[in-house]
Amino acid sequence: MGIILKNVNKAFGTPSNLILKNISFELKDGEFVSLTGKSGSGKSTLLYLISTLDNPTSGLVELQGKDIAQMDSRTLHRFRNENMGFIFQYHYLLPEFTALENILMPTIKLGLADKKRSFAMELLERFDLKDRMQNLPSQLSGGETQRVAIARALIMNPQYIFADEPTGSLDSINAKIVMDILAEINKKSGCTIIYVTHDSDFAALAQKQILLVDGEIQNIKSRRGRGK
Repeated sequence: MGIILKNVNKAFGTPSNLILKNISFELKDGEFVSLTGKSGSGKSTLLYLISTLDNPTSGLVELQGKDIAQMDSRTLHRFRNENMGFIFQYHYLLPEFTALENILMPTIKLGLADKKRSFAMELLERFDLKDRMQNLPSQLSGGETQRVAIARALIMNPQYIFADEPTGSLDSINAKIVMDILAEINKKSGCTIIYVTHDSDFAALAQKQILLVDGEIQNIKSRRGRGK
């Protein structure tokens, strides 16, 4: 069913400041999508609307055929936990928990930690972190903490992964590793991945690039080079 946005606007403040203006597009399940544009263009705001972390001022945001605005908070929270994984520029790992425990964190409220433990171990091995699973975040490098954050986002086998500048705090080598991991996840699992980036090279890795200028979509371009 994919993701559908129709005539979405987002305003902040008083008097109202329109950040996103009449955003409309449709994404198919399994696409690898970049949101790009200059600082202040509205790309992170758009990601938050698509991922249900914020609500539009007006317009429709629909995932899996569901109008997000019509969900009550409990239903939305469960939908988010079961279907979405989030990756941010800063890893937001809990400092008092080990790498393994941080990965399992999304499973705890759902009572699935024991069931998901073996999968967490698989993810640690897959991301070359198996010998670091008992380390605290303070004992990990920047690249390692971001890989733990990616594993945490994957633990529930989400339909969607949303990433806000996932390479923003990393050096070029670790940034490439993270982007390669995301591309591999998309290819092998078929989950939809939408990521914000200001890096034109990383934006170009996407199957579909959405370019924002001053809160409006300037262009939607596929990897084949076809325009909007």
